[in-house]
Amino acid sequence: MTARIVDSADVATTARIGDGSSVWHLAQVREDAMLGEGCVVGRGAYIGTGVEMGRHCKVQNYALVYEPARLADGVFVGPAAVLTNDTYPRAINPDGSLKSASDWEAVGVTIEEGAAIGARAVCVAPVTVGAWATVAAGAVVTKDVAPYALVAGVPAKQIGWVGRSGARLVPDGEQWRCPISGQRYALTDGVLTETEENA
Repeated sequence: MTARIVDSADVATTARIGDGSSVWHLAQVREDAMLGEGCVVGRGAYIGTGVEMGRHCKVQNYALVYEPARLADGVFVGPAAVLTNDTYPRAINPDGSLKSASDWEAVGVTIEEGAAIGARAVCVAPVTVGAWATVAAGAVVTKDVAPYALVAGVPAKQIGWVGRSGARLVPDGEQWRCPISGQRYALTDGVLTETEENA
């Protein structure tokens, strides 16, 4: 198995692209980026220098993933979403001189296993989006998101819980249940965990 990189994509020679991955038209993958097996980088998407992506990630059309972002296995980044890397963005220094790479320190966004970032959402670094969480389309994430949390709005606030399927969980007695899979979840001290019991 090999990676598929279309002719119009710009992939640095030092980038590592996993088997079965696809990099589509006009996408750019910068130096030392590492993509795991089976990843998809959509049209016009940007993967920054040294960004690390796990297996089976999808970065949809025109999404921007700036270094030093870290994406675990199975992460979804929706169309035109942005993972930023500058806490105090400025084009110039206080003295008016043009900022150079040595004038600021990049900070990253971490997206944990199975989490999804909706279309046109923005994650303002440094933040972590927990495993299997969902950031709704258009949300602006300015603080960490708990595993399985569903967040929406500007700034993003938690509005519910989601399961591994991505469906919003429904209350079921003292637990939460996925309406698609039937998987049950328990909430203890604000932390949601899967239970061994299924519907």
